[in-house]
Amino acid sequence: MTITAISSIVFDCAAPGALAEFYAKATGWAVSHADADSAGVDGGAVQLSFQRIDGYQGPGWANDAKHLHLDLLVADVEAATRELAGLGATVPDFQPGGDGWTVLVDPEGHPFCISAA
Repeated sequence: MTITAISSIVFDCAAPGALAEFYAKATGWAVSHADADSAGVDGGAVQLSFQRIDGYQGPGWANDAKHLHLDLLVADVEAATRELAGLGATVPDFQPGGDGWTVLVDPEGHPFCISAA
């Protein structure tokens, strides 16, 4: 018996519209709404949502205080790393995944991983 269904993954951030644009371009999904306080990206089984928090500071990497991160599949890890960096992601020096995955950090400091599909 299913009790719940995930409808959205919500990111705290300083600039919801800008972060929604980053993830829309990264995933090929579409920004469904954006205002000064919130934004959403639709195109998959769940929505990615972004909510503005006054004084927000990203979790950074590598920081044990991070709460969650996304794992994204890509066709070509090296090409995707270049493309995502061109959109504003950064590639930290600390890479614990070896050849398994690459850690990147979005423009507001949320870490995420990419790996080959």
